[in-house]
Amino acid sequence: MWYKFMICFIAGIGAGLGTGFAGMSAAAVISPMLITFLHIPAYEAVGIALASDVLASAVSAYTYGKNKNLDIKNGLVMMSMVLIFTLIGSWVSSQVPNRTMGNFSVFMTLLLGIKFIVKPIMTTKENMTAVSPKKRIMQSLICGTVIGFICGFVGAGGGMMMLLILTSVLGYELKTAVGTSVFIMTFTAFTGAVSHFAIGGAPDWWCLVFCVLSTFLWARIAAKFANKASAVTLNRATGVVLTVLGIAIIAVNYL
Repeated sequence: MWYKFMICFIAGIGAGLGTGFAGMSAAAVISPMLITFLHIPAYEAVGIALASDVLASAVSAYTYGKNKNLDIKNGLVMMSMVLIFTLIGSWVSSQVPNRTMGNFSVFMTLLLGIKFIVKPIMTTKENMTAVSPKKRIMQSLICGTVIGFICGFVGAGGGMMMLLILTSVLGYELKTAVGTSVFIMTFTAFTGAVSHFAIGGAPDWWCLVFCVLSTFLWARIAAKFANKASAVTLNRATGVVLTVLGIAIIAVNYL
């Protein structure tokens, strides 16, 4: 039991920091940890990770929203398209024999972390508000479609895809990008967790409880720190967290 607790607690640290700092999906960290060290079936591990993501993303979104770093209006638009096209992408993926992009999110986490360290995002809220509301909604529709389809087809990477597109394509400043990303992830993770448990049955309850509580705790800590930090500090902290998590996940999967 103690071994199970330690693995879940450590997985929750990585997942919580990734969620609170960068809007990263807990599935990218928790799933490989549970599969590798506790030998939990992959489908069940993903379900536990998604369930852990729900509260962690919700508390992070609340913290970012409280500090006015959340774009709910465009977030809802993007979320609707992400949910719809995730289903479509999943169906298309089921028709394709080889899923060559299965490790996409792992390497994306590492590369995105390096990007934040080398080339920080210094966009301001003033730059964001310069974009017309109509153009922003159209951008959200298109980007939500792309993110949803890729996530459904690849099977992972939702948080990282959203962060990349929100900052690089839609021109969000980093805090608002993370806040909007975790807001969307709250609902997508809930949908995914419910479907996994409905199809695969009840999970290992101890693992579920340990992972949910640990991820929630560390996401709360990371989100509070992130909202008080300067743009430069947040970029570096986010970059370091993503880079370390990316290397750790690659090590767990391949070494």
